Amino acid sequence: MADARPPASPGARGLLEIARSVLGDLDLDGVLDRVLESARELTGARYAAIGVLNESRTALARFITVGLDETTHRQIGSEPTGKGVLGELIRDPRPLRMADVGVHPRSYGFPVAHPPMKSFLGAPVMVGSTLFGNLYLTDKHGGGEFTAADQESLVLLAGFAGVAIDHARRYTGSEARRDELQRTVDTLEATVQISRALGGQTDLGTVLELVAKRGRALVCARALVIELERDGNLEVAAAAGELARGLVGRQIPLKGSVADAALRTGRTQRLEDELTRVRFNEYGLGRLGFDVEGGLIVPLIFNGRFFGVLIAVDRLDGGPQFSAEDERLLESFAASAATAVATAQSVAVERRSQRLAVAEQERARWARELHDETLQGLAALRLGLSAARRAGSREALHEAVEATIGQLENEISGLRALITELRPPELDQLGPTAAIEALAERVAKNGLGVDVHVGLALDESGTPRRHTPEVETTIYRIVQEALTNAVKNGRAHRGVVEVIEHDTTIEVTVRDDGVGFDATDPTEGFGVLGMHERTELLDGTLEIESAPGQGTVVRATLPVSSPTKRRSADTAGPIRQTG
Repeated sequence: MADARPPASPGARGLLEIARSVLGDLDLDGVLDRVLESARELTGARYAAIGVLNESRTALARFITVGLDETTHRQIGSEPTGKGVLGELIRDPRPLRMADVGVHPRSYGFPVAHPPMKSFLGAPVMVGSTLFGNLYLTDKHGGGEFTAADQESLVLLAGFAGVAIDHARRYTGSEARRDELQRTVDTLEATVQISRALGGQTDLGTVLELVAKRGRALVCARALVIELERDGNLEVAAAAGELARGLVGRQIPLKGSVADAALRTGRTQRLEDELTRVRFNEYGLGRLGFDVEGGLIVPLIFNGRFFGVLIAVDRLDGGPQFSAEDERLLESFAASAATAVATAQSVAVERRSQRLAVAEQERARWARELHDETLQGLAALRLGLSAARRAGSREALHEAVEATIGQLENEISGLRALITELRPPELDQLGPTAAIEALAERVAKNGLGVDVHVGLALDESGTPRRHTPEVETTIYRIVQEALTNAVKNGRAHRGVVEVIEHDTTIEVTVRDDGVGFDATDPTEGFGVLGMHERTELLDGTLEIESAPGQGTVVRATLPVSSPTKRRSADTAGPIRQTG
């Protein structure tokens, strides 16, 4: 209910204090509330209201009141839009004072449940040269009329209010713009992170982990989960935040889930109503370790294809529900994330296709080797022996056996060479140093002289320290493929192989003086692809430097564990020259 005691009329000092309080507020709604309370205090009005105009300045967009209790306010119903006396100040923005508002010719009367009001005082509120709205006062305490002094005080207050409203709007606008700019920067930063991941990392798991962490931070979520569609189900592919153990990798039925609606409609789903939350907690991710109170389920869409969903749950600051701005930011982020997922999956598919293709190429080459050399040689042996048997003489049979023995030795040598190319026995028995030196000797027979310097760390007995089979195989295959390319494609005459072990890495470098090639051109060769994949599996790096007419340099860096004791790698092996 309204305060029944008439306030004391403030003097000049009191008016100054009111002005300071009004001008000191930087929140627009706070300014409007202070203006209304100050207007009642200045004039002794029982009821006060301010009508805020719409953009066209033809009607009221907001109507804020003080003096009415909540029950009465609800019973009155919808707010006025600026008809009757209230509209008079819109049409003619000048102060208006009346002893009885009901006798005004434009009076519409009061709606049902509205308390009776008689005396009236109104004044326009100008922000600069623009009409912002109007102040309305009714029912002066004691039943009297508003005085000329009341009107003067209200006009003065309206002037203060205009300045304060302008100041608050500018401040609120600048704060909103600052917040919007910060959100834009956050979104851009997150998107740049994904773009960098695309440029430097195409491993799907790494990309998804980055998306989950950046997305969670972007909307301040308690947790963020990425589910990808696989074979009609959803699989938790990555997650960040407060989550139960064993969540990643879990299979979740897609049909009938909350995420299903996001995928079918292509629109974000909000976990706001109780039924949706219960359904999500029971059948969605399944026991996250806590019950979700608010969340966003955003579809991952790229080129019209649905890859899965981002699920952000329980906002930590100002939550648990997420705002419309959070939804917009996460949708924008999800678009970049979907691009990253699509690219990573495409790269994975392409690599699988390339691996299959090159594997088939290798099988075809081995088949040709066996057919053209071994099988044809064995067939010739069979024909020779058959002819000798048909001749029937001991001499012819003896000559055929002698010839067969020599030819079998050649075939055995060929098979051994093929087996050695596939997996040299020196690599398993003696290590990469012996395997690389044997390789250099075989390559020398094809016209490529190779200088070999293998400097691996030595153990306490003075022998080269052995590494894992994966590391040693990668070292050998990089050297093998680089030298093979130097002979077949580079037409090189001289090559240099260096394998140097440092504290935590092994550097493999192969140089040749061949014709070179444009390293920026894509290659479908098995050798280059194999070198890249073997290096990536060990979290290493591979660089290939070449240009037409300038030879080729292949340089790989492979991480290895640091030995507790070692001798200098520089003394581990001399330079070995072949050819």
